[in-house]
Amino acid sequence: MNIEEIRKDFPILERDINGKPLVYLDNAATAQAPQCVLDTINDMYLKHRANVHRGVHTLSQEATDRVEATREKVRAFINASSIQEVIFTRGTTEGINLVASSFGERLYNGDEIIVTAMEHHSNIVPWQLLGQRKRIRLRVVPVNDDGSLNLEAYEDLFSDNTRFVSIAHMSNVLGTINPVKQMIEIAHRHDVPVLIDGAQAAPHMAIDVQDLDCDFYALSSHKMYGPTGVGVLYGKQRWLESMPPYQGGGEMISTVSFEHTNFADLPFKFEAGTPDYVGIAALGTAIDYINSLGIDNIAAREQELLQYATDQLQAIDGMHIYGTAPHKGAVISFLVNDINGYDMGLLLDKLGFAVRTGHHCAQPLMARYGVTGMVRASLSFYNTRDEITRFVEAVKRVSSMF
Repeated sequence: MNIEEIRKDFPILERDINGKPLVYLDNAATAQAPQCVLDTINDMYLKHRANVHRGVHTLSQEATDRVEATREKVRAFINASSIQEVIFTRGTTEGINLVASSFGERLYNGDEIIVTAMEHHSNIVPWQLLGQRKRIRLRVVPVNDDGSLNLEAYEDLFSDNTRFVSIAHMSNVLGTINPVKQMIEIAHRHDVPVLIDGAQAAPHMAIDVQDLDCDFYALSSHKMYGPTGVGVLYGKQRWLESMPPYQGGGEMISTVSFEHTNFADLPFKFEAGTPDYVGIAALGTAIDYINSLGIDNIAAREQELLQYATDQLQAIDGMHIYGTAPHKGAVISFLVNDINGYDMGLLLDKLGFAVRTGHHCAQPLMARYGVTGMVRASLSFYNTRDEITRFVEAVKRVSSMF
């Protein structure tokens, strides 16, 4: 990978922040978009702006073709067995809410759902809302000190009341890559379906939903170098066919009368209203871009950067890195001595470094480690060793101020 040439694909990386060259280390929140994705958005608005699926005119057919072409690209990217199993959403959060609402219709008082202590709020709150309606219970897999999951405790959580498992593929805080294939096998031995929150994993490693054998997999475009407001929910066809629609409206119907409605076939049954066809088309371009680089090349590059950054940061006096599991992605969350993470992040921004601070939508995990927040540097393939070197020096400089 020619990183200097690749960086030219991302215009924002040329920005200065507070008079300093931007070093963007907040990729776990939102990755930057290459020029080809921005060009697709512009092209769709300039030349192909028309509603999709029902129009017979050329513009509508062109927009529809772009949407359905992206659906096939997503199918191939995650190795789903059929485009019927690929549903467009507004993001991972909506995908999880869709499953919680729709699959959750079959749950009732006393049923249990297993999650982990490292989940993003988006994989906690929807199940709590369901629990308030259905009086179901969350069971939580504990996290070891190094950020790995306690798999023995996970197995012990299964009971006759377990109905569903919903777990992160990769922690947005710790970087831990969970052994989801093994966890899915365990759940299936109990005839329990599994949803995987793949928001953090999909941009950084190869995803094969058939090999994982997961029942649902959710991901977000904006973490995959695509536009915001677009996501994907994969679901096994047999589950999707058995679930009621999440929302009602146009696009998701076959016939409607005041007495009865027949719903459309998959995947449209779960895609009520006009989709963000511009964003979906741009997601297709983002997938093309990832494929042009090679997801394995991306993964290898980011692991190299992770190791370098970890080694350099660990040498700072008072440094504490949270999440040291042997299998993790390019995310480093840390605190230095008793310096408030917000203060650290604010001063780093003055030096041109974009990092994330706070609880990272994972307050239960913060409580597990006895802190209210952390500083998080999350890397992408377009980051450089020089940027990391300068970042480490900046952390040292800020630390010396306290």
